[in-house]
Amino acid sequence: MLDDAVRVVLSAYPTIHAACRRREVRDPRTGRRLSNHQAGILEHLDPVAPLAVGDLANRLRVTPATISLQLNRLTRLRLVTRIRDVLDGRRVLLRLTEAGQRVRELRSLLDPERVREALERIPDRERDTVVAGLRLLARAAGQLGGNR
Repeated sequence: MLDDAVRVVLSAYPTIHAACRRREVRDPRTGRRLSNHQAGILEHLDPVAPLAVGDLANRLRVTPATISLQLNRLTRLRLVTRIRDVLDGRRVLLRLTEAGQRVRELRSLLDPERVREALERIPDRERDTVVAGLRLLARAAGQLGGNR
């Protein structure tokens, strides 16, 4: 039964993503376009709790050197700030700026209007079940961690 559920998720996700994915991300104030990769980086950062560059690289499954070019651009655009770790001066910590928060709020892998259109096609009772199931799946997926 679990294998059937895995097959359904693996089959459904690409269809949902292809139909509902957001095509581009633009800073609402400057109009500058960000790549999906750059916008995706913002989703891992927080304005309050800093994240080490190495930890971000691990989450994205790349090396710190690989991500540094993207971080340079995001820093130049004032979407991300870099600060030295007060406990370990060798570590660089990243924080999302106010402008970065603004862009991140606009960014989603999925276009909200396309998702709304798809959900409107589902009867109310079934829609509630779909949403509840996605919440449960997302919670379980979040507990997996990023060590794979």
